[in-house]
Parts: sequence; C-alpha cells; structure tokens
Amino acid sequence: MTIKTAKIPGSDHPITIESHSERVTVKVGGRVIADSADALALTEANYRPVLYIPPKDIDFALLERSTHTTYCPYKGDCSYYSIPSGGIRSVNAAWVYEAPFEAVAEIKDHLAFYPDRVDPAS
Repeated sequence: MTIKTAKIPGSDHPITIESHSERVTVKVGGRVIADSADALALTEANYRPVLYIPPKDIDFALLERSTHTTYCPYKGDCSYYSIPSGGIRSVNAAWVYEAPFEAVAEIKDHLAFYPDRVDPAS
C-alpha cells in the first residue's frame, strides 16, 4: 500500500491561483470542448501556469471519464477525461481535482487540458 503524503505550498514550492484575464477556448477537430471567460491560472513553483476551466463552461457530452488517476502531494487525487473524437492523441487529455487540498480549493471541479492533446490555440 502506498502512503500518500500531503504537502502545504510555501516558499520552497509556492502555488498561486489567479483569475485568467483572457477568454480560453479548447477545441478538438475544430469542435469546441470548452469556452470560458472565467478560467483560473494556477502557477506552481517553477512550472508554467496551467489554466483551469470551470465545469459550467465545458461540454461534458464530448468527454469520456477515464479510469486513469494520479496523485499530487500539493493538490490531491486527480481524475482524467479523454476526448473520444480526438482519437489516441486525446486520451486522458483533461484532468480534474474533485476534492483538492484546502490550499488549492479554488480549482475544485475545474478541468485543465494538455495543450498537445487538443487543437493548438488560435
């Protein structure tokens, strides 16, 4: 059995969450999967910011829940969605923290998408 440790963001591993100022549109095969003016930008340590889109702005009819899961000691258990219309490229294309740790509670139920598994931003 693997023990999951929880870590709190701090000066050695900062995490910030801010409103993203621009509209975010996610497409696969030219079809809109998500379109939001309310995305959140999560910046963690030295990584590039990741955009998290609220569920109200996502077409879940175009997604398929995956059995793939991961764990982040700073955010918690993570679940994934695939985009069937995108084929093999779009397997596990989006992820979500449905019960994130308190330090990142704002991203609860918001989806993030791997840029290389969806159409390039236009």
